[in-house]
Amino acid sequence: MFLFVSKLLPLFFYPLGLSCLLLLMAFLLLWKRPRLAAIPIAMALLVLLLSSNAGISDGLARSLEFQNLPTSLPKADAIVVLGGSTEPALYPRPWVEIKEEGDRVLYAAKLYRDGKAPRLILSGGRIDWRKSGSSESEDMAILLEPMGVPRSAMLQDPSSLNTRENAVNVKQIMEAQGIRRVLLVTSAMHMPRSLMIFRKLGIDAIAAPTDFTSTQIDPQQPITLEANVLDALPDADQLRRTTRALKEYVGIAVYWLRGWV
Repeated sequence: MFLFVSKLLPLFFYPLGLSCLLLLMAFLLLWKRPRLAAIPIAMALLVLLLSSNAGISDGLARSLEFQNLPTSLPKADAIVVLGGSTEPALYPRPWVEIKEEGDRVLYAAKLYRDGKAPRLILSGGRIDWRKSGSSESEDMAILLEPMGVPRSAMLQDPSSLNTRENAVNVKQIMEAQGIRRVLLVTSAMHMPRSLMIFRKLGIDAIAAPTDFTSTQIDPQQPITLEANVLDALPDADQLRRTTRALKEYVGIAVYWLRGWV
């Protein structure tokens, strides 16, 4: 039940859900107090305009992604790859597919082939009331094999359904396998919350972020008028990025209240 509620309630705090609530409020006001209906309509428009603005979206993303910038990573006992980056091979997909967060799998393969760790721990289940198919950990294993990672080097946690469960199950695997230090691979925006959860459980985890949505601005590259105009206009991709950032902040707040970070 916690999983369902944790997925449902935040939807109404994110820009799209909040805008829908405001418009529903405006619709109800139109029946008896039509003049007041303009207030929630204006608020809904403002929420959508601000959250789909490139400058605001980029600022929110940077506030999370730039907390753990890439460094020269040391060697570790294992590479932990968190789920949330694959789609199961359900018809008509010919194979397992990756989401935007699929950089997690690619980067993990690179770290393994660079000799950063001899094993990978793939962590991620599949929510049964959303889609059927194999677990995310198995999907990642299927993708990693053609990239040169042997099955013998992979350990799986196929049951975790959120980041807290990722950490708990990974800790159990580490204790059973005698693993002490891990490189934690997940999206840069997801890294602050993940790292807090893992370290709260006493796991020696080193951040290995990937899937950056914001990059360093080149001071030599002039910003054109065309770019400024387009950045100021509503954009669905920026709305999604703002929502991703807000999801992390809501997650940090909820996990803090539960004592998980």
